[in-house]
Amino acid sequence: MTTLNDFRLRLGADEYLPIMVGGMGVDISTADLALAACRLGGIGHLSDAMTPWVSDRKFKTHFTKTKSGRYKFNRDNIDKTKIKFNLDELYKATAKVVSAAVERKTGDGGLFINVMEKLTMGAAADTLGTRLKAALDEGIDGITLSAGLHNGTLKLIKDHPRFRDVKIGIIVSSVRALKIFIRSGKKLDRLPDYAIVEGPLAGGHLGFGEDWADYDLKKIVPEVLDYMRNEKLDIAVIPAGGIFTGTDGVEYIEMGCSAVQVATRFTVTEECGLPPQVKQQYFAASEEDIVVNSLSATGYLMRMLKNSPAIGANIKPQCEPLGYTLSSKGTCLYVDAYYATGNDKDGKKLPVKDKICICYHFSQHNVWTCGQNTYRLKDTTNKLPDGSYQMLTVEHVFNDYLYSENHEIKLPELPAAEAVQA
Repeated sequence: MTTLNDFRLRLGADEYLPIMVGGMGVDISTADLALAACRLGGIGHLSDAMTPWVSDRKFKTHFTKTKSGRYKFNRDNIDKTKIKFNLDELYKATAKVVSAAVERKTGDGGLFINVMEKLTMGAAADTLGTRLKAALDEGIDGITLSAGLHNGTLKLIKDHPRFRDVKIGIIVSSVRALKIFIRSGKKLDRLPDYAIVEGPLAGGHLGFGEDWADYDLKKIVPEVLDYMRNEKLDIAVIPAGGIFTGTDGVEYIEMGCSAVQVATRFTVTEECGLPPQVKQQYFAASEEDIVVNSLSATGYLMRMLKNSPAIGANIKPQCEPLGYTLSSKGTCLYVDAYYATGNDKDGKKLPVKDKICICYHFSQHNVWTCGQNTYRLKDTTNKLPDGSYQMLTVEHVFNDYLYSENHEIKLPELPAAEAVQA
């Protein structure tokens, strides 16, 4: 029986096991998670979402506090045009997060970073270029451009000495989006090394509109493969979104894909950055608990658990310390929604129903973004006597993908105490 272990992903001169673990932010794909995938011979992703906050949390730096103090005078002002990131501080924060991971890298796999282009941060091009250059300077193996693909992104790093040798990939949800990026890449004679084709069942922000349910990854991928063949493009095609077993992955590689990107099953690993109690919410979720809504301040649709604490919250906009979704004009959809929401009879702010402050709530792990198959996670582990679910490890999940046959999922061995009781 064919398994994922029978295939290899080749990017340039490098060869990997055909499993790429997606970059989930904020700090959900921790360095520990990404490095475990790398050690096992696959590709692990860091996320560059909110690196100043991540650096503060991990390394006791003070980038967020410094920025908050700098703009304290603007706290009660609806006009946020004056709020900007200090590019030197942003560079240092990103460099700190990346270098700390690169220094710990072991194994034959790749350590990549998912760069969320939709984080406009009050000055989209300047902040994006700074984040990219910091990651390149600190030795990241690959950069995946996601969530808001911009034609001008490659121009921001075209003069960097690693522009030609670092692996560069893009996340798209259609041939149309892929063609746009290919055209811009040809102008710089720098095509992507891989294209992740993300379907409508993926977690977090989606590259689809309200008609997302009308699309099927297994129909989109052949269109992308046909385009690559017709254009004679040597670009690895990597499907993502809803790939729950190793057998799912084999089916895509037998279509002509080079690897698969997976994420949902890694949210309930010990190495994942979600708090333990949130991981238990993922295990316990039913299919009815998973919703797609328009609450993100980015303007993109987003899939999450419907009991996410962020939904209906009324936190005051956190643009001064955070402000990752501010436009160049100082606007944010959550700021608009917050100030358009009235107060109750006692003068207290009513729940903000239209949007959520994703900067604050992602930092607090209050937005429980998830893939459509999250409700199946309970079937990948053991339920313990106390009613909780046994946590998994990256190595266990990775190897289950690698060696799975007939869509089977191997359960982890029970801890000694529970095994005796059983």
